[in-house]
Amino acid sequence: MPFLGQDWRSPGWRWVKTEDGWKRCEPFSPALEDGNNQLNDISHTVIITGDDENEEVYSTEDCEFASKKRKKDHFRNNTDSQCFYREKWIYVHKESTRERHGYCTLGEAFNRLDFSSAIQDIRRFNYVVKLLQLIAKSQLTSLSGAAQKNYFNILDKIVQKVMEDQYNPRLIKDLLQDLSSTLCILIRGVGKSVLVGNINIWICRLETILLWQQQLKNLQMNKQVNNGLTLSDLPLHMLNNILYRFSDGWDIITLGQVTPTLYMLSEDRQLWKKLCQYHFAEKQFCRHLIPSEKGHIDWKLMYFALQKCYPIKEQYGDTLHFCRHCSILFWKDTGHPCTASDPNTCLMPVSPQHFIDLFKF
Repeated sequence: MPFLGQDWRSPGWRWVKTEDGWKRCEPFSPALEDGNNQLNDISHTVIITGDDENEEVYSTEDCEFASKKRKKDHFRNNTDSQCFYREKWIYVHKESTRERHGYCTLGEAFNRLDFSSAIQDIRRFNYVVKLLQLIAKSQLTSLSGAAQKNYFNILDKIVQKVMEDQYNPRLIKDLLQDLSSTLCILIRGVGKSVLVGNINIWICRLETILLWQQQLKNLQMNKQVNNGLTLSDLPLHMLNNILYRFSDGWDIITLGQVTPTLYMLSEDRQLWKKLCQYHFAEKQFCRHLIPSEKGHIDWKLMYFALQKCYPIKEQYGDTLHFCRHCSILFWKDTGHPCTASDPNTCLMPVSPQHFIDLFKF
């Protein structure tokens, strides 16, 4: 007996329980749905007039085929269209069970967790950029075609946000440098055997990355016109307190270039010693002692030497969380359907590297 309905390989519809009963959830963007509605309003018989003014009448079957093709082309050609899901969480399963078959991939998680909206939140911006950087270094070829397209769409939004807000351009420059190096190796050395899609698409993406790098290189910081209190007007102990709040050595150096007073404070040996003690263990100090000309330990040079050998502690305003009870990955403010008696005891913050490790098999 033939199967009447959708493709038998389809995972089926997603249903959501509401007050009025169960309703089917459509995992498409609103823009695409509007386009679909317009296409569905087309009558079963379409009349097309050519240059020779000869009318050609299509049958109902041909019209449905053309309608489906237009829907597909609309989705593919619209670079802003992405798959949106009502649930901003994903169940992480690594093996088949009686209830679930298959496993969750990095690409699925990347598409489901709405990183496109996360970059608009200042607390999550650095987190998402670091995650994209780790994917660029080692996991780019493991993404599906849809996930790769989503990756570059999000990257485009990040670059545009930095160009407009001028927020943390150094971080984006590092990301683009790692990504361009990876693509050069894949395109020239490995070839299209590991790249999803036409090789010309990847060459075009590489050219776009080089264009972004040039735009960021030419980025000029806008001077803030303010007749009120400025950073230079603060007392020394408050400026010193600000410097001690930084966890990145490059941020201290950058701030030290603003005024001679801040430069003097940024060169404080005690400041760099505290920074080294925060990021690295005492055993690591002994292996990389760098004395200065006066015989003292040069903590500033020591920090950058240790940074090349050991990972530094990462600080983020907000991160993804993993529920050990439900095996669900989610943003904390959106929540997830947890069945534990005390959900807060099951939560675990997920670093960008831990996110990558969750999907290694």
